[in-house]
Amino acid sequence: MNQGRRSAWPYLFLTPAVVLFTLFLAVPIGYTVHLAMRRTKVSGLGLGKGARREVFVGFDNFSAALADAELWQGWLRVLGYGALVLVVMLGLALLFALLLDSARVRLARFSRIAIFLPYAVPGVAATLLWGFLYLPSLSPIRSVLDADLLGATTVTYSMANVAVWGGTGFNMLVLYTTLRAIPRDLYEAARLDGASELQIAVRVKIPILTPAIILTTVFSIIATIQVFTEPTTLRPLTNTISSTWSPLMKVYRDAFVTGDLYSAAATSIVIAAVSLVLSFGFLRVVRNHAFGEG
Repeated sequence: MNQGRRSAWPYLFLTPAVVLFTLFLAVPIGYTVHLAMRRTKVSGLGLGKGARREVFVGFDNFSAALADAELWQGWLRVLGYGALVLVVMLGLALLFALLLDSARVRLARFSRIAIFLPYAVPGVAATLLWGFLYLPSLSPIRSVLDADLLGATTVTYSMANVAVWGGTGFNMLVLYTTLRAIPRDLYEAARLDGASELQIAVRVKIPILTPAIILTTVFSIIATIQVFTEPTTLRPLTNTISSTWSPLMKVYRDAFVTGDLYSAAATSIVIAAVSLVLSFGFLRVVRNHAFGEG
């Protein structure tokens, strides 16, 4: 009896996690798949009982989503936005992590907090703050830069700036934590061999950081594909951002503006599939450097 009780304890501890996973992840995913394979069929004029009913349509909604020109235009915009965000944000995160881990850094604690602090600001609040700074009538930046920061050619850069400002601190903290776990003896041995701080950073620290860099890149790719807060919050301030600027904005419009839940469900599954393909594709390409696998 005692042995049976002991063997039941692990399952008892796992129960809350299993229940939460089922209620808040498995069930919503299953319901989304259910909606994506159905559509409302209207009979006659759509009046009266039974005139509108839900029917099974298989993969028709997925075919329509894949053939939707608005969705692919949104993907192209997100691709350009992501190229800016990933390069600048991860580059700055790596630079700041290396600087904070250097032997001669001053005010390291204050610098860490100052770099990380923007990440603690909610995305909507941060975008609103930057949005008011972008407005020509309010912006002090306009007096320095003679450009419309919410114009058709600049709005992508303005949104990328918000994402970089908010995400650099988190990625820096991940990389910096990894650096702090490296034995200091490696650096001392490199200095005894005559290596400068720059050589230590390039030849010792960055190679060891490669798995962490890849991890932050994967997280950043997923976050970039799901960009929603920045364009949605800035949209009331300019007419250069459409309601389908990003794929997730199209899902929101279809679900809550036009009321087409079935199309929105199919499009959301397509977005999830693209996220998985890009993330695992990136991992497959770099896994030899990251994990020593061929």
